[in-house]
Amino acid sequence: MNKSELLTRLTDIEWDDFEVKEAHTELPKNIWETVSAFANAAGGWIVLGVSQKGKRFEITGVDNPEKLEQNFTTVLRSKNKFNVLIAPKCYKYNIDNKIVLAFFISSSEQKPVYFNSLRNTFIRTASGDQRATETEINALLRDQLFGVMSARPVERTTLDDLNHTTLFRYRDYMARMNPSMAYNTMSEKDFLTRLQIVENGYLTYGGLLFMGKNLAINKTFPDFRVDLLEIPGRSYADATTRYTFRLEEQENLWEYYFALIERLKRQIPAMPFKMNNMGFAYEDSPQFNAIREALVNMLIHNDYFSPMRPRIRVFTDRIEFFNPGAFPLPVSEFMKKDISLPRNPVLAKLFRSVKLAENAGLGFDKMLKWETETNTKIEFDNNLSYSILTFLLPNTNDSYAENDLKAVEKTIVGPEKTDLKIDLKTDLKTDLKINTVDNIILLLMAENNQISIPDIAQQIERGLTATKERIAKLKNKGLIERIGADKGGYWKVIQKK
Repeated sequence: MNKSELLTRLTDIEWDDFEVKEAHTELPKNIWETVSAFANAAGGWIVLGVSQKGKRFEITGVDNPEKLEQNFTTVLRSKNKFNVLIAPKCYKYNIDNKIVLAFFISSSEQKPVYFNSLRNTFIRTASGDQRATETEINALLRDQLFGVMSARPVERTTLDDLNHTTLFRYRDYMARMNPSMAYNTMSEKDFLTRLQIVENGYLTYGGLLFMGKNLAINKTFPDFRVDLLEIPGRSYADATTRYTFRLEEQENLWEYYFALIERLKRQIPAMPFKMNNMGFAYEDSPQFNAIREALVNMLIHNDYFSPMRPRIRVFTDRIEFFNPGAFPLPVSEFMKKDISLPRNPVLAKLFRSVKLAENAGLGFDKMLKWETETNTKIEFDNNLSYSILTFLLPNTNDSYAENDLKAVEKTIVGPEKTDLKIDLKTDLKTDLKINTVDNIILLLMAENNQISIPDIAQQIERGLTATKERIAKLKNKGLIERIGADKGGYWKVIQKK
């Protein structure tokens, strides 16, 4: 980081890898917390001699830079305080006759990194350095099983192994979707270095996977591929053919992302377009966001050194995201709080920089909106070697098949002995655009107008509360009416003219 880059960063506090501290004559007491947090994350800069007041930085300088630097590096390069050796990169700047020191703390391959005791393990969050919980420490310990490789250089690569078409597409996408990002104004060299795509003239593992040439990727990751299969059935056993579609090989992960999301969009209803602050349109809906978050999550957290490959299978009743490598924590822990522990920090940063992934946590909140939007479930399967995230598809996972609605005309006879002809397939589903589950509720009420809500819940395989909510919506739409009391009354299905 040169002097001009430092001054540029001091104009923007929205950095998760940049921390300033005043430090006139001695090291601040909380500096070790920041060292631990950066070493446990993707690395970051500690700058001494700068104060922060609100959103404004002020150059204050340090009085004895040589002594401060020596005191700081001596502690990090010995095991007297930290459990691992830390070798920071040290820089000194003269700004308006004031000395500023900067130290880059690299992400450690041996985690957790702590000082004095395991209790002093810190992680980086949006609000700064936070003491890691016991669960988070356990996750860092498990992280050592596969290591953090994405920032390490692949020494047999060169810049010729970079796919420049992908680089152009990525920078163009960033300029449109995240125009305020400081990376947009950087030269190609600085851009590649700052995003850890290139290190000392080599592509990093993350950079190679994300925007390398396919031939170069396969030299390091044999049989590199992200599979997507569409199977015409609920399993291979009942499918008439093994699959009707299989995604072709793509150049790298950035190209895979667009090919995969374009195919997955076919499983989602038409989406409204929105405009960003640059006037560019983008697609947005809770269902789309849930699927996109699952896809990016899979690409970020995949163990690319595993002999298994990431795979998406689209059955008639569900979408499965199969990911080599387990979640670092139980899913219940991710539900409680924002925890960001990516298996591949460089890939995470690249996706987050273009707003395709959450800045904190794994985006489970977005994924879970699938359940409220579709009245279906998301299932999690996690073990030591892989994880599977399954989205149940609406209109196909019900206890009745779609063909059960082909009984077009039903005679509804209430206690008032009035016949009513109703075309469920045409009048209700097509015109009123209600889903299969609601059609089945109407069909059940048509066949037995005294059916109880618990019986309906059992038939449609839904909880009692969810079933009551569906029935209430049908009442609000004017499709049904309850005649009489809960006991002794009956359902009246109302024909729409």
